[in-house]
Amino acid sequence: MQHLPGFHRRFRAAILVLSVLSSNHLAAAEHGGGVSPEPPSPQAIVIGFVGGFVGHNDAAHREVQLAAGLRTDYPTGVDVSVFANHRGRQASERILRLLDGRHRNARIILYGHSWGASEAIRVARILQKNGAPVSLTIQVDSVWKPGGDDRLIPANVARAVNFYQLNGLFHGQRRSVAIDPMRTRILGNFQSDYKNERIDCDGYPWYARLFMKPHIEIESDPRVWNRVNSLIRSELPPAAAARWH
Repeated sequence: MQHLPGFHRRFRAAILVLSVLSSNHLAAAEHGGGVSPEPPSPQAIVIGFVGGFVGHNDAAHREVQLAAGLRTDYPTGVDVSVFANHRGRQASERILRLLDGRHRNARIILYGHSWGASEAIRVARILQKNGAPVSLTIQVDSVWKPGGDDRLIPANVARAVNFYQLNGLFHGQRRSVAIDPMRTRILGNFQSDYKNERIDCDGYPWYARLFMKPHIEIESDPRVWNRVNSLIRSELPPAAAARWH
């Protein structure tokens, strides 16, 4: 069979085009399924952290539900993300990218439960080293983890609040303390008690309900999370009135 030079040129060109398209498709898949334009710099940045070994998108958890509600009510102007509690470095890098040196006035709100609450304070310290102020930190039953004392609120935080309970194997810190009371206002340390009431935790695995029930009850308590939600929204620009459950 005679091979024509033109055929070889077209064949090599086709292979080159397919290679480029395949590389672009793979790169898009690795970055979440597509390339989107850089979003505008936000007026506020809200970062949540889940506790334990919970996935950042596990909708059984109030941290994730709260973030979803914020995204719905603030489709623009507010950047909302949830991270696993060992991803504090990535969360701080995201915040600093969004600030990008030009929009240092964006309000930063950090919240979390359990190890996630502890990680929120660690991220506040990272941001302090980078000269970034934090408007609000919210800790829900904060449990210590390596990387710093989650009771001590760094001086770059304007307001901080702590919700906790004291029963069971896992329970939160009793008291958040401002390193510099002249710069940080502690809104309160609010205790919950679930000895005489039942909070629905049916979406949690059996071992969580058996070994750490009060710890997940405060995570599931709508009264606590309605207060968390209200505190976060008090830092955000106006949005359409919405009720979050």
